Amino acid sequence: MAAMIDTSSSSTRSPVDPTGAISARVRIERESRGWSMGELAERAGVSKAMISKIERGEASPTATVLGRLSGAFGLQLSMLLALAEQFGNRLCRAADQQVWTDPETGYTRRAVSPRNGGMLELVEIMLPANVRISYPSSAFIFQHQQIWVQQGTLVFEEGQLVHELEVGDCLQLGPPAPCTFINPGNNPCIYLVALVKR
Repeated sequence: MAAMIDTSSSSTRSPVDPTGAISARVRIERESRGWSMGELAERAGVSKAMISKIERGEASPTATVLGRLSGAFGLQLSMLLALAEQFGNRLCRAADQQVWTDPETGYTRRAVSPRNGGMLELVEIMLPANVRISYPSSAFIFQHQQIWVQQGTLVFEEGQLVHELEVGDCLQLGPPAPCTFINPGNNPCIYLVALVKR
């Protein structure tokens, strides 16, 4: 019997930009909870003006802002970055993977895993030279994470602990704590994050 080859997606397409979906997701999550913009602003520690701009698609939120919003909603960050749910798809080709870039730092987040609602999620991060990204502990409450460095050096501040990770090093995160990802080098740092819902 001949093997079946899946050629349903072209590798020549540009990465998908989820900016429009972020705006819609933030608004939907806020309204579904019956929260005003002011209430979300208070819960997330993000200004009401910024939330309004994000929901109207007038501003692309930074990685730090997205981390605060996801923590306030009790969701994984990936939920806010989803363009659409593609249940049933077990293959996600590189050209179809959602790529989001932080407008402030150039930090890039590629959602590698198929969008089929699975428990495991793989995310590739590119942290530019001399950049640091901080998240509150609330961004880590709903998931277990491991970090695997692929290129460069990553300094990871986990509460009071500081980990210096080199190529090939893999770190399992501990209990939720404020975290900061730092690239102290002059070249981009690339690392893979594996997430499992708690």
